[in-house]
Amino acid sequence: MSLIKSISVGHGDMFYIKHNSDNFTIIDCCMDETNVDSIVKELKKETNGIGIIRFISTHPDDDHIRGLNHLDSELGIINFYCTKNEATKKDETQDFKKYRELRDSGEKSFYFSKGSNRKWMNLDDEVRKSSGISILWPHTNNKYYMDALKIAKDGGSPNNISPIIKYEVNDGATVLWMGDLETEFMENIANDLNLPKVNILFAPHHGRYSGTIPQKLLTQMNPDIIVIGEADSQHLNYYNGYKTITQNSAGHIYLDCVGKKVHIFISGEKYSVDYLDQEHVTTHHSKYLGTLNL
Repeated sequence: MSLIKSISVGHGDMFYIKHNSDNFTIIDCCMDETNVDSIVKELKKETNGIGIIRFISTHPDDDHIRGLNHLDSELGIINFYCTKNEATKKDETQDFKKYRELRDSGEKSFYFSKGSNRKWMNLDDEVRKSSGISILWPHTNNKYYMDALKIAKDGGSPNNISPIIKYEVNDGATVLWMGDLETEFMENIANDLNLPKVNILFAPHHGRYSGTIPQKLLTQMNPDIIVIGEADSQHLNYYNGYKTITQNSAGHIYLDCVGKKVHIFISGEKYSVDYLDQEHVTTHHSKYLGTLNL
């Protein structure tokens, strides 16, 4: 079994994957005084006894790295994954300084791009199985991506240096993250992408209209469920015509991936959907929302 959790952090992103191997992955970080103690406590519990713990940073905006300095002091981040960049900020927070320190550390950092291979991200050996993570973007020689790198280097928005990350459970679910990629950028790179069928898609830019996925890419991925992140409702695209989970109402989202099933649990007691199978699954999680059969 593999567990994916999308942590409800308000207007920001933070996920973790407890793999069905000796791997644990944290994607982005958004913690403040209201949630930092509980999140760090949970991460320490879930990583206990795990051999490989990696942190993936999609991009260094505050709502994706807030609390990174504290997280490093508590967990000791030694595997830091990001796109190779020289992003700068006019006003550097402690968390951005920590991002820059980890990013620029030859010992701790790993720069990924489309097709990157790394033990034990997506390569097995005799010690442990891989995590099942692969990188579908960026193409580092793409003109629009190189322009995005320059904008970030000059202190502008780093949204479009975000990677596209695929997690594939053995003979099971395919899950995709797209960071904070923006609509116009995705339209510009669409001909340079060949995305797979996806079971669970985390909508880019928290599901905002500014990160609306072009129809060409939606058709490629044909997602079974789109998770719309946390942002002010007037800014959200609810992807009419697709099955969705809205984190504003659902709260924490847990995806228990077991074979050809994804059992979905949430912390929002009043939230429900009508498209999942009801298999009356019980675990230590909160409310059972239903099961996606693949």
